[in-house]
Amino acid sequence: MVFFSRSRIVFGTLFVIALLVWFAWLQSRGATPGKYLTTTVTIEDLEETVLASGTVKPFQQVSVGAQVNGQLQSLKAGLGDTVHQGQLLAEIDPLLPQNELLKSRAALLSVRAQYKARQAMIRQYELDFRRKQSLVASEAGSRADLEIAEAQLQSSRAELASLAAQISQAEIEIRIAEVNLGYTRISAPMDGEVIAVVTKQGQTVVSAQSVPTLLILARLDRMTVEARISEADVVRVKPGQAVSFSILGDPDRRFESHIRAVEPAPESISRQDPMQGGGGSTAGGADAAVYYNALFDVPNDDRSLRTSMTAQVSVLLDSVPKATTVSVAALGKRVADGRYEVRRLVDGQLQTVLVKTGLRNDLNVQVLDGLKEHDEVVVGEEPEAQ
Repeated sequence: MVFFSRSRIVFGTLFVIALLVWFAWLQSRGATPGKYLTTTVTIEDLEETVLASGTVKPFQQVSVGAQVNGQLQSLKAGLGDTVHQGQLLAEIDPLLPQNELLKSRAALLSVRAQYKARQAMIRQYELDFRRKQSLVASEAGSRADLEIAEAQLQSSRAELASLAAQISQAEIEIRIAEVNLGYTRISAPMDGEVIAVVTKQGQTVVSAQSVPTLLILARLDRMTVEARISEADVVRVKPGQAVSFSILGDPDRRFESHIRAVEPAPESISRQDPMQGGGGSTAGGADAAVYYNALFDVPNDDRSLRTSMTAQVSVLLDSVPKATTVSVAALGKRVADGRYEVRRLVDGQLQTVLVKTGLRNDLNVQVLDGLKEHDEVVVGEEPEAQ
């Protein structure tokens, strides 16, 4: 019994000692710094890009309007229809323009008749003037009668010139009436698809102040993307640069193109209503963000792109194939010659090396000198254990 009691005492003492040692180890572990967070130097293709949000629009879009007043008598194309240039799209009631044309033609006939009558009178006045000239020359007639005949002749000739001008005016009125009559038949100005029907058949259109829109046509076989580039990035974006984008409905598909143009004026100016003039301040004041539109085109044969879709755009500024790269988080202090301090881990020991860098993006930077592939570098430290 005594043996078992002593054994229990010894065992209990050892257990307490072990517990104290374990507790002390935990305390000492909590006071030591955490482990280093590291990454390795790799070989990969490095790209520097500008990210932007854009809007998909038709390559060409035209609002087809009416230039005469009247009732929309018939609509020859509907939503989604494909039309060709010159194809009849709509007809407006032609009765009023037809009557105007008939009225102008009648006015021309009347003026021409007056012109011929005046020509006949002038011939008569010329004969009378010559006869009285002969009488005055033979001293058989009165000079006063000759002067009256001369005045009548000159007045008739002036009236004839006025009638000639009226004939020209009447001919112009006929051409205007013919044009207005032609405006009642509205044709497609280009090949495209009807993407909106604004005015319904039977409605009355009034074009007194502005041209009312009947249909909107667009070319959808090719789309234009307007990418909104911030003023901080636009100085690096140039025509000809490669660009890719995806849409929200199909994020895994990448569309590729090249920048066609960068608008020289910011979006706030290029979208300003010309009727309001250009002297006003932009909305949002001086603190508003400034964006410039970069334009590029992309084929749309499968019609997967639709107008007003949102595009997630990536503009490629520069690239280096098979570059030696490291995370930008590994870069430390920059020294006078432009190199950076980097902490390299070799066999568990830290070494500070100077690294010359090249192209970089938001994640990685090109290493030109100071590191090689598979080198392990420190990017941070784990939090201390609690």
